[in-house]
Amino acid sequence: MPICREDMAAQGIAQFDFVYVIGDAYVDHPSFGHAIISRLLQAHGYSVGIISQPDWKQKESIAIYGEPRLAFLISAGNMDSMVNHYSVSKRLREKDSFTAGGVMGKRPDYATVVYGNLIRQTYKKTPILIGGVEASLRRLAHYDYWSNKVKRSILLDSGADILMYGMGERSILALAEALDSGLAVSDITYVPGTVYKTQKKEDIYDAVFLPGFMQVKEDKSAYARSFYLQYQNTDAFNGRRLVEAYPNKIYVVQNPPAEPLSQMEMDDVYALPYMRTYHPSYEPLGGVPAIEEVRFSLASNRGCFGGCSFCALTFHQGRIIQSRSHASIVKEAELLTKEPDFKGYIHDVGGPTANFRYPACDKQLQKGVCPDKQCLFPRPCKNLKADHEDYLKLLRKLRNIPGVKKVFIRSGIRFDYVLADKDRTFLRELCQYHVSGQLKVAPEHISDKVLEKMGKPSAAVYHQFVREYEKMNERLGKKQYLVPYLMSSHPGSTLQEAVELAEFLRDLGYMPQQVQDFYPTPSTISTCMYYTGLDPRTMAPVYVAHNPHEKAMQRALIQYREPKNYHLVKEALLKIGRADLIGFEQKCLIPPREMADRGSGRRKPNTKHHSHTNTTPKMKGKSHKKGKMDVKKTVSKKRRR
Repeated sequence: MPICREDMAAQGIAQFDFVYVIGDAYVDHPSFGHAIISRLLQAHGYSVGIISQPDWKQKESIAIYGEPRLAFLISAGNMDSMVNHYSVSKRLREKDSFTAGGVMGKRPDYATVVYGNLIRQTYKKTPILIGGVEASLRRLAHYDYWSNKVKRSILLDSGADILMYGMGERSILALAEALDSGLAVSDITYVPGTVYKTQKKEDIYDAVFLPGFMQVKEDKSAYARSFYLQYQNTDAFNGRRLVEAYPNKIYVVQNPPAEPLSQMEMDDVYALPYMRTYHPSYEPLGGVPAIEEVRFSLASNRGCFGGCSFCALTFHQGRIIQSRSHASIVKEAELLTKEPDFKGYIHDVGGPTANFRYPACDKQLQKGVCPDKQCLFPRPCKNLKADHEDYLKLLRKLRNIPGVKKVFIRSGIRFDYVLADKDRTFLRELCQYHVSGQLKVAPEHISDKVLEKMGKPSAAVYHQFVREYEKMNERLGKKQYLVPYLMSSHPGSTLQEAVELAEFLRDLGYMPQQVQDFYPTPSTISTCMYYTGLDPRTMAPVYVAHNPHEKAMQRALIQYREPKNYHLVKEALLKIGRADLIGFEQKCLIPPREMADRGSGRRKPNTKHHSHTNTTPKMKGKSHKKGKMDVKKTVSKKRRR
């Protein structure tokens, strides 16, 4: 796609239909939202010019093509710009994987808002359409962790005319057709999957009015009620139109979600003529690091019915699974084998959850998802179709492609869904063919009190999976391990629960190399709990660790063997009356005083463990270092998602 005036002239284009301003470097690969939207528009006859990472301090940077015929499009990138820039401690990150060379500082904070206002300064009346993750998750009033404020809909702050939420394929084509037909952007109020603003309350029909912006800004209980109403209306089949009132008689109207793509439509999207790499102009800078995570991976589905409280997928992709056909995925895999640097390894076959291939039950594509129930939580629904047969057939086809040596599954599996399937064929073939020594799973915590707030299965379910995984590997004669993802300071977790998790790790004989602190990103149940102190599902109070020192103690307890964490761990244990865990006995976490010989940070693991001890990697020398690198890389990949 054209990225500069010279490209525009070379293609003989006098005026673009759309000018697409993006916060990422331009990567023409279907794992990047801007690639899908621009290629889809191109396939339907519209011309698109890309402006990647414009200099937001210069108005001229967004005017290089002149005014587009139909509209400006804006996306902050594959991530929320604030998550991209800052760690959970609000420290500036050292690397931006979505920028050439990994350089930081190529996009502004709150990029969608900045780009929108930059365009509006020059083009007063040209339609502006915003989309992508940042816009999607900030489409109504939302708590913003970085400013510690409730912010208005990003539609208002950006100066845009229409916001597209969700994946956007249906919405962008409907908007393009409407604009191309001559409709004024102010009259395009009917497109599913979009949000618009109006001062004509009388024109709003068949809608649910949420608590107004001023009310949710001043009353946390009103915020929680409003959020849960939104959460209950994220489904295309039963979602209602939602309205949020603002001062000066402004109304932000969220239309019901767009319908999920059919399998044929998904196939068509992934069959578009992507170059499958970053723009060649980035080569001197070393390319775009983010492509390495997806270059030899295959997306087989989108959406997730897992229902984790800390995940924003419900608000963005929805709970109904959409999947590609075997033929589409196999064809893409065959393309990978022709890449000159393909070594025979497909790194992943999956999506938000790898082993979800179809909707959770038969009724979802006719009646939608249950607004007040989850498919897997607190236990699998009686209507759940737990069946891996189709996924197994796909994996077998991929394994048999000439040139493919190994097919890995790295995007994560739901172990409770594996157990819900009475047939253990998938577990056997997973262990036999698709694990590279370590399988990453996400119990996230071990306290049922915290797991309930996370929307995760009880600890007993994880222990059962561990036992079955061990037995299967033993039967196959393989030494393969589980690496658990763990999260500290999630709402509901006190120091008591953090110690419970530390004791679990002690018995496991394993200390994670990397721990994820809970990160309050926009539009998740967990973020709502973090801000309001209420569980929006029940309106019951929830304990939240806001104090940075307490959060540091919870994190330190998970890595209690690290010398740098000694004083934090000791303080936490004394604070909650667990001095019994300070000493030299086997059950103790730390000795009575910081030892001079603790320089390595590695106490010798306990020799007696519970039955699931074998799930811990026990590597030495070079293999141990490699194991740590693999875990770190995979964790960072998951957390970016």
